[in-house]
Order: sequence, then C-alpha cells, then structure tokens
Amino acid sequence: MNFLLLGDVCGKSGMNAIKSKLKNIITTNKINFTIVNGENAADNGKGLTKENFNELINAGADVVTTGNHVWDHKEIIDTIEKEVQLIRPENFIEGLPGKGFHIFHSKEKKKIAVINLIGNVFMKKSRDVFESAEKVINRIKLKTDADFIFVDIHGEITSEKMALGHFLDGKITGLVGTHTHVPTSDTKILENGTAYQTDLGMCGDYNSVIGMNKENSIKKFFKDKDAKKHFPSTGEGTLSGLIVEADKESGLARKVTRLIIGGTLVQ
Repeated sequence: MNFLLLGDVCGKSGMNAIKSKLKNIITTNKINFTIVNGENAADNGKGLTKENFNELINAGADVVTTGNHVWDHKEIIDTIEKEVQLIRPENFIEGLPGKGFHIFHSKEKKKIAVINLIGNVFMKKSRDVFESAEKVINRIKLKTDADFIFVDIHGEITSEKMALGHFLDGKITGLVGTHTHVPTSDTKILENGTAYQTDLGMCGDYNSVIGMNKENSIKKFFKDKDAKKHFPSTGEGTLSGLIVEADKESGLARKVTRLIIGGTLVQ
C-alpha cells in the first residue's frame, strides 16, 4: 500500500497548493491513504479553523494531525471533539479535548493507526513523549491491532525525533517529524523496517522565513519598531512530504520517496 504524509500546511499558500495539487498527486502515485499536518493552515499561519479542516478532507486528506498551535482558533475545539479525522498530540496534558490517536479503515479494508505526538524539548509543557509513545504502542500492536501504524512527532529538535524513531523502529510502519517547516534530507528506512524522516518540512511558500513574510521577519530580528506581527508569505506554495510504500504482510516500509512539488524548492 502507498501512503502520503505531508508536512505542516502554512497559510493560504499551503492551502491553495493542497487544494490545487493533492488529488492529482494521490491519483498519479496511487496513494491509498493520506496524512496531512494542518497545524498552521489558517490564513494567519497559526492553528486551523473548521473550514480549513473541511477543505483538507475534501482535498484528499484521510486524517489531519496537528501540534502546538492547534488551539489558536477556539472554534476548532468543537470540531476536534466531533471529528475523528482530526487529532492532536496524544501527550498533551490530560483533560484536553480530542484524541491523540485513532485507527482508521481504508478503502482496502485495512486498519491504519495514526498517532500524533509532541516533543518536550523547547516546546510547551506536555507529558513525557517517550513514555506516552510506549503506552500507545503497547495498546496498538502492528499486525495485531492495526495493519499499519504511522506517527507524526511534532517537535523542535532533531535528536529527540531521531531517538523516538529508533525506539519505535520495527514496531510501526513510519515515523515523520513536523513543526520546523524545513524538510530534512535524511529520508530512509531504519534497520528494522520503519520509514523515517526527521522533518517533512511545510506545505507553503518557501520564499519566506519558515512560511512567514521574509521582509517583516528580518525587521523583527533587527527589533525594528515598524515590524508587524508575523504574517504568512503569499507566493506559490510547495507541497513537501513523503511517500511510503508499505508491505501488506509485515506492515513495514519497503520504499520511501521524498515529495517536493511546486514553488521554489527543487526536488
């Protein structure tokens, strides 16, 4: 089976790229299941709205993961309580709305578990990401409870993501990082068969500073009094992510391919 995982959708540029390109990518690459991080899909580049969620699903996403900005638009609370296709990090402080993982059923009648986690280093306080990952994996075992398992780790630092990837190697189909908005070139299959990439990057305008207007961002670094609150760049968006071909028998990865389409990045 073929799985598509896309990094943080950022602002209108990212949403426009998703709406104009995703369905064709799914068809061309014979994708069976698509996971999109909608963390920054709102027009202001922070959080997502109910409309953003619906547009992502209508464009071809099977599940939308999130991260530290998920609550930036309060309307999403009602949506995340009702929609199983929208999940938030599992290791958030207990008692928050929504769920951190779910087992979905594909058109091929396969069970696909998607787990959303958030890093602890340089991020807002959450429960221990490694302990939380271990608890979930003890509940959802590959080829017993789910045919395929994917993890989106929304984190700041590379070492934390790498360590988690090695910890879960062989226990899940794939682990990908999100949050930094910069794609890493370490796409690979780990020793025991888990697909891995430290960060998928973003779906947005790369002629920017991690999706934000570059001129204004420079002003902010100079502490220029004319600098405004960060706002997204609005040029042509790039779709950045990973295609994982997984073995139906083992549930592990057989092939991984980086996906970079449109905008200023070069495949």
